[in-house]
Amino acid sequence: PLLKGRYFTDQDRQGSEPVVVIDENLARQYWPDEDPIGKRVRRGSAPWATIVGVVAHVMQSALVGDSGKGVCYYPIFQLPIWQAFLIVKTKSDPAPMGNSIRAAVASVDSGEPVANLETMEQYVAGSLNPLRIAVTLLGVFSAFALFLASLGLYGVISFNVAQRTHEIGIRMALGAERRQVWALVLAQGIRLALVGISLGAFAALFLVRFLRSQLFEVRTFDPATFVLTSVVLFSVSLVACFVPARRATKVDPMTALRYE
Repeated sequence: PLLKGRYFTDQDRQGSEPVVVIDENLARQYWPDEDPIGKRVRRGSAPWATIVGVVAHVMQSALVGDSGKGVCYYPIFQLPIWQAFLIVKTKSDPAPMGNSIRAAVASVDSGEPVANLETMEQYVAGSLNPLRIAVTLLGVFSAFALFLASLGLYGVISFNVAQRTHEIGIRMALGAERRQVWALVLAQGIRLALVGISLGAFAALFLVRFLRSQLFEVRTFDPATFVLTSVVLFSVSLVACFVPARRATKVDPMTALRYE
């Protein structure tokens, strides 16, 4: 959308005063405290051009990894280019429109080829393919890391139960019920899980700022995501503690008292 000034008009042709429209990022970078309308800019060997409008910043080539650098837009009749993008908005399925678009371009210039004809959905999906592969690999490694963490927690709790077999036997000999032993073992696992989840959450809050350039229309801090992730990790931790806790409740007091 136009923020200041005007768009190009039919008068912005070859032979008229060179004009340019810039985006808000370029305006903010070079004229942070003044109106850029009327200023003159020059890009490379192009002639000096007067700024006549400021538009909002758009993602030029991809939805992620945008550098945020400013963009200049020149009238095609004042600064011819070797490649251009034609965007056609349709009210019906755009797939069958290919021949009509080629015919329309040929009616203007029969020597102008039309290449890479695709829908906006296809273009966006293509730009996201590298990121989609990276996210898939990250998901696989994250699941494997979660499995290793659960295995480690299971090992720690199992080792602790084995070390406390004598203590558990004494507790049960003195009248401790199985549910009390169950709670004793689970409490240790819950403490370890809460410490790990808390440290991980603080680390995520610190590191999430580095992901801003890789996200589009997605907040870097999403409470629902943090809560859901914590619930999943806590649930997996409880499952990892289940077998050691169940084993502890089956300790025979007489056998445990003789355990060394």
